[in-house]
Amino acid sequence: MTMTPEQLREALGELNGQRDLRFEFDHADACTITKALLIPAESDNIVKVTDGSHVYFIDAERVAWVEIG
Repeated sequence: MTMTPEQLREALGELNGQRDLRFEFDHADACTITKALLIPAESDNIVKVTDGSHVYFIDAERVAWVEIG
């Protein structure tokens, strides 16, 4: 089962820049984002997360699991 961008955005909705986020992807390395903050939805419908220094584009269909800590 794959996740849609809308489902992923809803799951990440609690990110407020005070929690860390770890993604595991199908057939790719894991990604950890410290003090993650979800960027509000834009017209391109891409899920974007930032740590204040970098912006990460997340391919919702390739996410195997997410850990918010």
